[in-house]
Amino acid sequence: MTHLALQFIFANDEVMESYGMWLFLSVGAVALFGIFLPITTWMEHRRKEREAFYKSETIRRIAEAPGQGGNAAVELLREQERIASFKTREGLKIGGIINMCVGIGVTIFLYALLHGKPVFLAGLIPALVGVAMLVYVYVLAEPAF
Repeated sequence: MTHLALQFIFANDEVMESYGMWLFLSVGAVALFGIFLPITTWMEHRRKEREAFYKSETIRRIAEAPGQGGNAAVELLREQERIASFKTREGLKIGGIINMCVGIGVTIFLYALLHGKPVFLAGLIPALVGVAMLVYVYVLAEPAF
């Protein structure tokens, strides 16, 4: 501690600049890893727990309803599964198209930047990942019901 106090007393500009950066980074790291991330993780878990509780209560109440309550609960579960499957497939389609476009863009950029060298072939990596995603969605995945 005395070393730090002596640095302030006899400090030149270079020492003060490095101390400021150190102080900024240490406070930022504590704020990020000690406060922000734990709170957001906790909030996310609470939200998921609340959604699961509401979903289970809704299904329980529908199943306990007189008449066709059980069939309606099963139909609700099937519909929710169909919607989740649809969202997943659409997300894979969008992700595949984005990866293909990024790969094409990187290929063109690297070809223009380093014209005589085959470095531009590195752009094929994201493009082929996008192609693989699209092949999975359109060929390999089971069809939506």
